[in-house]
Amino acid sequence: MIRILSDSSTLYSISEGQANNVDIAPLVVTINDRTYMEYEEINSKEFVKLIKEGHIPKSSQPPIGYVVDLYNKYPEDEIINISMADGLSGTYNSACMAKEMAINPDRIEVINSKTLCGPERYLVDVAAKLVDKGYNKESIINEINKLIETSKSFLIPRDFDFLVRGGRISSIVGKIGSMISLVPIMTLAEDSKSLVKFSATRSFKKAVKKIVENLIENNVDSNYKIYISHAEDLELAIEGKEIISNAIKDADIEIKELGPVFITQGGPSCISIQVIKKHEELK
Repeated sequence: MIRILSDSSTLYSISEGQANNVDIAPLVVTINDRTYMEYEEINSKEFVKLIKEGHIPKSSQPPIGYVVDLYNKYPEDEIINISMADGLSGTYNSACMAKEMAINPDRIEVINSKTLCGPERYLVDVAAKLVDKGYNKESIINEINKLIETSKSFLIPRDFDFLVRGGRISSIVGKIGSMISLVPIMTLAEDSKSLVKFSATRSFKKAVKKIVENLIENNVDSNYKIYISHAEDLELAIEGKEIISNAIKDADIEIKELGPVFITQGGPSCISIQVIKKHEELK
């Protein structure tokens, strides 16, 4: 049998993943001198409340022992672990190290999704469905790798401090941006290992429109899945959805809530807009 594994960057809790035939290794956040597995021991609403009280968060990959245990849970089965982007976290490297520590490591394939959140979730969902359809391990890996190349991600943060703290921008740029009330747009670098500046606008609405222009230039249409994910700001996510829906005919848009680990990087009220092409057989 083939088992699909991933991490909570998919925006899946352990129980939600299991309901979709995916085993999830939760990422970890530390705040107010306590460490939590996201979704399992703290939710986004509780997490944002602590941030607004003045506590500074940190995040880390799933404990390597937890991942080893997941691999060893299925000692005779083939495993495909679809990990969040290498470079944005140590999760991919940790998953590879855990593979070498597991029983029968040759049966395990770790895939660098080169993305996170919505598109990563889509990849694991597709993989699980292809297992149900009887695809073999090699075929599933090939299909997933093709989809990975179609993904694009944008982040609209609302607080420069989180970008500065995460090393995404310099402190000087952060101070200037805050003073002149810029709305930055970040995107994944070409190697998918870091966030880089895409553009900057004067309002959230203009930021979303700038992203939409790029999506249209790259032929994003109803054949793509579009994810708008928010850090405890549903109203802003809905506003973004309306802008995209008006610009892209029959856009398939899904709104999700970001987890504590992503909020650690983007900050409360940040919005991510991501796309990935739908699998031909599963549209």
